[in-house]
Amino acid sequence: MHTNLEGEATTMEEKRIALKMVVNGKEKDITYEELALSNNLAQEALVRLLIDKGIFKPDEMLKMMETVKKERYRFPDQTESK
Repeated sequence: MHTNLEGEATTMEEKRIALKMVVNGKEKDITYEELALSNNLAQEALVRLLIDKGIFKPDEMLKMMETVKKERYRFPDQTESK
């Protein structure tokens, strides 16, 4: 048995373990789901702070997200033109 961040007992078969952390001297298994959620929360907090401080506006963020999406993501029905 392993323990997740909430102290719940899990088995390796139930959840895929992404990494192990030591918290207060105890080893904790971090699942991919927990890692994704943590990254999402941190990213949202960072974006909110940057918008609140006037570093950029929400519409600028959305525009940049579309730019990154076009640059990085390819979908099966898209053909690459040279």
